[in-house]
Amino acid sequence: MANTRLPSAGFSITIRIAVPADASSIGRLTTAAGEAGAIVTALDVVDSDPASVIVDLTCDTADANHADQVVDALTALDGVDVRKVSDRTFLLHLGGKIEVSSKVALRTRDELSRAYTPGVARVCQAIAENPADARRLTIKRNTVAVVSDGSAVLGLGNLGPAASLPVMEGKAALFKRFGGVDAWPVVLDTQDTDEIVSIVKAIAPAYGGINLEDIAAPRCFEIEARLREALDIPVFHDDQHGTAICVLAALTNALRVVGKQLADVRVVVSGAGAAGTAIMKLLLRQGVGDIIAYDRQGALHRGLPDLNPAWQWLAEHTNKENYSGDLAGAVRGADVFIGVSAPNLLTGEDIATMAKDAIVFALANPDPEVDPREARKHAAVVATGRSDQPNQINNVLAFPGVFRGMLDAHAEEFTEEMAIAAARAIADVVGEDKINPTVIVPSVFDSRVAPAVAAAVRAAAQNPAVTPPPAADPGPADLPEIAANASATP
Repeated sequence: MANTRLPSAGFSITIRIAVPADASSIGRLTTAAGEAGAIVTALDVVDSDPASVIVDLTCDTADANHADQVVDALTALDGVDVRKVSDRTFLLHLGGKIEVSSKVALRTRDELSRAYTPGVARVCQAIAENPADARRLTIKRNTVAVVSDGSAVLGLGNLGPAASLPVMEGKAALFKRFGGVDAWPVVLDTQDTDEIVSIVKAIAPAYGGINLEDIAAPRCFEIEARLREALDIPVFHDDQHGTAICVLAALTNALRVVGKQLADVRVVVSGAGAAGTAIMKLLLRQGVGDIIAYDRQGALHRGLPDLNPAWQWLAEHTNKENYSGDLAGAVRGADVFIGVSAPNLLTGEDIATMAKDAIVFALANPDPEVDPREARKHAAVVATGRSDQPNQINNVLAFPGVFRGMLDAHAEEFTEEMAIAAARAIADVVGEDKINPTVIVPSVFDSRVAPAVAAAVRAAAQNPAVTPPPAADPGPADLPEIAANASATP
């Protein structure tokens, strides 16, 4: 009953089981779970008596169906009584993942008088006289709104605002854990572009930055552009810019591993939506040799009909040989594959046709564009978005530090100089003496990452000239703003 998908902590279950008190019972449990394709991560004795033992068996499975198969395999064992099955992910989410806590104790009347009435009136008057003091005297100096309409939740599609809330809670928790930033979910019961822009503009006075999340393309492009124009605080669409920063950082180190230069490589990007477009823009700014963009309509090339403006621009400024075939043909001879699209688009045999010392970033979650186990047989460096695989490319490497730096600098906008500085900082945290094919990015738990990114972003905000463009930079005049009708990632 072996499972072909990769087990993950996201589908971890704990099974409470009663077994006979003999020497072989517990061993039979772990063997059966393993044969069913699960990864046993813990086994704890809960209770016992002379005749029986009650244990909690915890294991990672691949999905809900696989979890049922594991339970069935255990239930089928002689003498085994499965008492209860708990989904550990749902247990973690019970009651939500974040809370508000007060920074002041409010233990006495004096403290209450200063924190609230009558003392607070003096602070209100000071801000009315000098609105800039809001950054100094309120939560605005360290608070970010995590805004979503629920139209593109993870890879699950349009689930709506309520269903997006667990993701936004998680994002807020990551902001606090890794960047010391107070973030709060703002999920909107509308998917109208004008309404979203209007609402975010109306709530902006309370926040030092706006993080847009899980808003479907093409509306996400227009929403971001209009909010950037209207607000005097940074607006950052993490699905675009956070992903692009992390990919550039990872690619910087992967190229160091294989001894290639960005200007000399050909890159294939599967998925020309929000993330893919931002990745390609950043790589073009950094002077990449060539890119082939691939999406639902195939390889974007000159002459392909009915392209929206963003795709039309990509077709004109990438794909030098004007390739028009399928994805497998596009990766043939390519140095780098970057997937931000859909699972199982390529096979190990496809990766084998890539150039010597190929680099594969298969970032679709939870299932990558190519099985990383197969890709590693042929590519020199393989990365995914999964936490249970080497080289996890995860946006948490970027956004906490990026916002920490912008808030500290009192930045009014997010810039490309900040993105490049952040990517360099992430890459450099690893250290050239530590880089190898399985370590091209630091761990998300590396305590050096967020401070390094924050410092780099702060410096870029205060002195933009410290991040010079590469020699091959195509120039701002050649790179248009992303059009409002750009395509969604497949």
